Amino acid sequence: MIFKTGRYSGFIKPINYMIDLCIIHILAAPFFEDKFIFLNYILFVSLAWIVLSIKINFYEIFRFTHVQVILSSLAKQGGIFFLIVFAFFGFYNQITKDPWKIAIYILWVILGISIIKFAIFFLLKKYRAYFKGNQRRVVIYGLNNKTEQLRSFFTNKPEYGYELQKTFNLKGESKDDLEDTFNFILENNIDEIYTSIGEISNEKMSKIIDFADNNLKVLKFLPDNKEIYSKKLDFSYYGFLPILSMRKIPMDEPFNKFVKRSFDIIMALGVIVFVLSWLTPLLGLIIKLESKGPVFFKQRRNGLDYKEFYCYKFRSMTPNPDANLYQATKGDERITKVGRIIRKTSMDELPQFINVLKGDMSVVGPRPHMVSHTHMYAERIDKFMVRHFIKPGITGLAQVSGYRGEVETDNDIINRVKYDIFYLENWSLFLDIKVVFKTVYNAIRGEEKAY
Repeated sequence: MIFKTGRYSGFIKPINYMIDLCIIHILAAPFFEDKFIFLNYILFVSLAWIVLSIKINFYEIFRFTHVQVILSSLAKQGGIFFLIVFAFFGFYNQITKDPWKIAIYILWVILGISIIKFAIFFLLKKYRAYFKGNQRRVVIYGLNNKTEQLRSFFTNKPEYGYELQKTFNLKGESKDDLEDTFNFILENNIDEIYTSIGEISNEKMSKIIDFADNNLKVLKFLPDNKEIYSKKLDFSYYGFLPILSMRKIPMDEPFNKFVKRSFDIIMALGVIVFVLSWLTPLLGLIIKLESKGPVFFKQRRNGLDYKEFYCYKFRSMTPNPDANLYQATKGDERITKVGRIIRKTSMDELPQFINVLKGDMSVVGPRPHMVSHTHMYAERIDKFMVRHFIKPGITGLAQVSGYRGEVETDNDIINRVKYDIFYLENWSLFLDIKVVFKTVYNAIRGEEKAY
């Protein structure tokens, strides 16, 4: 297959940002003879443009976005950009420029950005319609007027990039078996599930929600007046048809991905250069002197989208065949003397900053479990798989909230999953920083379950 099928086009927004900022600064160059002032202009306007764009959702353009929404965002962005530019020239009042020329420059900027924005928007539509790229494979639950409208939308508007695979009937004598529909979704690599709330009982709806969560499928609803409205859902329109999404994950947005990845790289490089560079040979020598075996311990764990990766740690146990099967428990005889110290202070986790730099992990996120435990919890614990919508972390909100270390009862892992889901639905850079500081504080103070 030439074109990759996927849910997200992660490069479009960053490219849009770069193109728009290039237009702004290239057209501004003739106004500045002083390179230092021009550099100040670039820094000031770039920062203001990015902050403003985030605030008014200027780059939140989706395949189903109306043209009038784009025009409205251009008007808002252009109006405030006008004030920003004049504020800069007013601050540097020693620059004598004709206000009309500045106004014309702003108009050229908005016109150029508008052309690029609409060009990308319509070219992507043509790309989906004629080349079948950027497709999302979908199914629909329910047979009624609304699902028929949605089926017609998917079929008659290929420019939106939805490939309808099947519509399931869950009522009457010819109804489809729910388990068979789940098998169809898995076998055909379906990306999104659309469900008519009015056509499905609460029991079946609950099963569909659990299935979608546990198998990393995007679930969206055709709404009616049921209690689903009481939940915090993402609301959008396909044509004139209202659609609800089960959840909106902030880290799916390219700019947020960029912010989080930048934070991860800065943190990882800082720890590797300033801590691991001298701590590794020191700890390595002590670990080797106490027991035979490697300095580092690696273990296969499940990460983003359930993919397996090797997670690195300083070895804190004597080499044993059960390391990949059983968690450390209180008084575990496998743990060495130095191992108890580094586990108590969480120093054994520091090599995972290498995983962060590689892109397997993030500094903050749901803690990854060993593969054998992940399979077990996925079967036993409801919504456990939701954690794999994002990268796992060295530390996490659940860990700083009292749910780190050994899982003694199902209640421990259930609460851990609740905190992890809250984190992925409410992520912010401030929350990451807060979790990091709390992790350091807990490590210095010492924790009861750190063994």
